[in-house]
Amino acid sequence: MTITADASFEVLPFTRTCRHIWEDGDHVLIGVSPGNSYFSSERIAGLAQWATTRFAQVDFVYADLHVDRMFAAFGYTREHAEKRATKEIKAVRRRILKGVEESVPGRADIRVRALSEFQSNPVYQLLHRRILHFLETDDEFRKGCEEMALHFVGSKLPEGESITDVQLQVCFDYMAAELPFFVDTPSILDVPSSVAAYHVKMPLTDVLFARGGGLRATRNQAYAVVRPEPAAATAQAPAPQAAAPQAAAAESATDHVPTEGTADERRAA
Repeated sequence: MTITADASFEVLPFTRTCRHIWEDGDHVLIGVSPGNSYFSSERIAGLAQWATTRFAQVDFVYADLHVDRMFAAFGYTREHAEKRATKEIKAVRRRILKGVEESVPGRADIRVRALSEFQSNPVYQLLHRRILHFLETDDEFRKGCEEMALHFVGSKLPEGESITDVQLQVCFDYMAAELPFFVDTPSILDVPSSVAAYHVKMPLTDVLFARGGGLRATRNQAYAVVRPEPAAATAQAPAPQAAAPQAAAAESATDHVPTEGTADERRAA
């Protein structure tokens, strides 16, 4: 496996098709989890600067749905859960805006939006319904979602305790709100193609980007692990702490081939 160092980040497209979409340089979506120390304003600044050299359009989307329910499911009172969620969501938005402004001030091709802003988007609504349907009917997909949920709650449960049905359901709801962007971002945002970039590989990646039936990512949707090079990571903020079901253990991606040139250079070629 070849890993490309790109502006202090390692870039690992998941499949050959993902690599080709990466090379197109149309759009990248960077998902941000509230309460995750990985996403410092400095890290956001680095990601924003890196992304604008590779892609024509950049979106940061942060999770703000079901965050209060997540806190409540793990022991917070309803009032405390709501306050904590509000605090975390406001904090992550501030960090993203600060990082973007510091790295590329005035760049109109970087957008910062919350998941909740897409609830009225017809394509997002359709994809969300499909995801909920497959959670109920597709054993392979549900198993992948359960693996993500169990990884997340494993560090939060007292030793010897198992995940409850309530905790599992809120994890499913949290993931279902995010997953449309891993299935078909191009249709949601009306872009030719898109790369979903995250700093670890999700357990569901193999399911969504495998060939065959069931719920699969569209042909113009890619996934890539984008993470700091070891030297850069050492100089950055502390190691990431799991704060959302996305935060699964990092694994190797496959079929990565180095890419060269900026997005503008590739489009001019």
